[in-house]
Amino acid sequence: MEGLGITVTEHLLIHQKESPAATGQFTRLLSELIFSAKIIAREVKKAGLVDILGLTGDINVQGEQVRKLDEFSNRVLIYRMQRSGVLCAMASEENADVIEVPDDMPRGNYILIFDPLDGSSNIDVNVNIGTIFSIYRVVGERPYVTMEEFLRKGSEQVAAGYFLYGPSTMLVYTTGKGVHGFTLDPTVGEFLLSHPDIRIPEQGRIYSVNESNTNYWDGRTKKVVDYFKSTENARRKPYTARYIGALVADFHRNLLDGGIFMYPADNKDPAKPSGKLRLLCEAAPLAFVAEQAGGAATDGRERILDIRAAHLHQRTPLFIGSRRDVETATAIMKGDV
Repeated sequence: MEGLGITVTEHLLIHQKESPAATGQFTRLLSELIFSAKIIAREVKKAGLVDILGLTGDINVQGEQVRKLDEFSNRVLIYRMQRSGVLCAMASEENADVIEVPDDMPRGNYILIFDPLDGSSNIDVNVNIGTIFSIYRVVGERPYVTMEEFLRKGSEQVAAGYFLYGPSTMLVYTTGKGVHGFTLDPTVGEFLLSHPDIRIPEQGRIYSVNESNTNYWDGRTKKVVDYFKSTENARRKPYTARYIGALVADFHRNLLDGGIFMYPADNKDPAKPSGKLRLLCEAAPLAFVAEQAGGAATDGRERILDIRAAHLHQRTPLFIGSRRDVETATAIMKGDV
């Protein structure tokens, strides 16, 4: 396969002039993320053999039960990234507040926001899961980090991507100059370029949505899903339904094959009127990847990357995937169709 044998670091160095984020600090940041992902992937591979399946008994800031591998992944990322020397602060889906870099640790010019283990409800049944990350560069001159540094538009990201832990472990990321995928070769312990310049098809053949929530959707949301199921759409045949239940896994399939992933708002839980997904650690980074691959992402009305977060754990509806499919869904949600 073309490009096989090129590591992530080599790829960064080759394209450094094209990637404004590819500084020495950024390369170190990505290297630490990769090392953390290798540790997590190792534990995922042997999850059935050691006592890291199941629940811890704790509840995270999202009001969800924390799983043992979730907690392990979060601790690994925090520990490694606090000592990387390139971050000034970070935020995790699992932590209520901003995570500071200790005073006795060197600091850098980047902010990291991450979901340590997306799809963790699938851990016990051996289904693909992943780590999603978003990277911003600090813009202020203060010696400390303010919340405003985190509450920014997704369009200000300098890099974003995810690690997918499945039959093989993959890294997919962008620095704003296209999307590239790397697969971990366990024989050499390196992520090697396997999917250069990923482009999502303009229109797909798959729709992904949790249809068990149908009774909690409004009329326009139901109309969107009915469109993709209908034989009357532009393709003259219904789309195929595929839903894994892990955002990163559903997104990755559609990124390569085309299609649309939807997690709309619903009235199932009054505490979550905007849906389940988090803007900063899930929707924004994947929207950045989608757009760089030629796709699109909206909340049903507005481009995800144009939304400025009001708080750290803000939730959002999400329609993401092939550009024409997302445009159609958004038009229906806005009442234009």
